[in-house]
Amino acid sequence: MNRHEKFTLTGGAGNMQCVLMLPGEDAPRGIALVAHPHPLYGGTMDNKVAQTLARTFVGLGYATALFNFRGVGTSEGVHDHGHGETDDMQVMLEHMRARFPGLPVALSGFSFGTFVQAQLQQRLIAAGQPAERLVLVGAAAGKWAMPEVPADTILIHGESDDTIPLADVFEWARPQDIPVIVIPGADHFFHRKLGHIKNLVTQMWRRPD
Repeated sequence: MNRHEKFTLTGGAGNMQCVLMLPGEDAPRGIALVAHPHPLYGGTMDNKVAQTLARTFVGLGYATALFNFRGVGTSEGVHDHGHGETDDMQVMLEHMRARFPGLPVALSGFSFGTFVQAQLQQRLIAAGQPAERLVLVGAAAGKWAMPEVPADTILIHGESDDTIPLADVFEWARPQDIPVIVIPGADHFFHRKLGHIKNLVTQMWRRPD
């Protein structure tokens, strides 16, 4: 049985409302952080795509953490256009690394959350401590200045996404030569298509030998 814990961390703007999801009774084999969509457009950690990613990583044996960005739920502060949110995600990462030392880290996000996680990965690369792998669903190309991401990043996008057009994602991914997995008929929120996200990530995730 999966276990859920609610807790609070102190970020750059005050309290962060957090949830930890643990896999069964076995010790976790990794850490996963999930970032939710844009807070000014209703995005919270309860978003169905973010929750699908979280449950997928729990199923893969990862201790999985989510938190509400600034100004969402009981998280303090105001929206900071991805900058303070990336700082807060780094606070969460440091907390998780301290609680589960030595485990590999996966970063995943949806929509605006992909911008946060891609920025965090750049920081981690610069510090010589990159995440094991990224999963970006509805990558925010064209909306925010998405940085480059590692070649093994899993990019999943909806064919019929009218919030972040598929063409914009191709423009961003093409010079990096990173494949984009397109879900036929899927809109931005993957209505009735969430199972594809879970199945794809589960199938593509590297498992230890």
